[in-house]
Amino acid sequence: MKPISLKNLILPSIGLFTSLGTLVCCALPALFVAIGAGAVLVGLLSNFPFLIVLSKNKDILFLTSGILIGFSGFLIWKSRNAPCPADPLKAITCNVLRKISIYIYFFSLLFYFIGFFFAYIISYII
Repeated sequence: MKPISLKNLILPSIGLFTSLGTLVCCALPALFVAIGAGAVLVGLLSNFPFLIVLSKNKDILFLTSGILIGFSGFLIWKSRNAPCPADPLKAITCNVLRKISIYIYFFSLLFYFIGFFFAYIISYII
């Protein structure tokens, strides 16, 4: 098995950024409308018009984000028993990087499911 490295943080970080995209695309606009802040949403959309494009292509965004998050979870699971270097300083760094990648992964999952809820499920509830 290969030791964990800084490269193992790259895919979970990409998963986090794509899951944040799902929040920006779908969860924040729904939240603004739900709390009666429609004017804030209009101001946000006029300043950041790419949000409309993200909302129109939410299926592709969610699919891509889900694949990246799933793949990063697989890589984290696969390297869970990977050995760390024998050097004490490098071993500490290895363990810290491993914990950081797990935290990033779970934050990505949380953001993804919040965005998924607001994009697909809440319309059936309300």
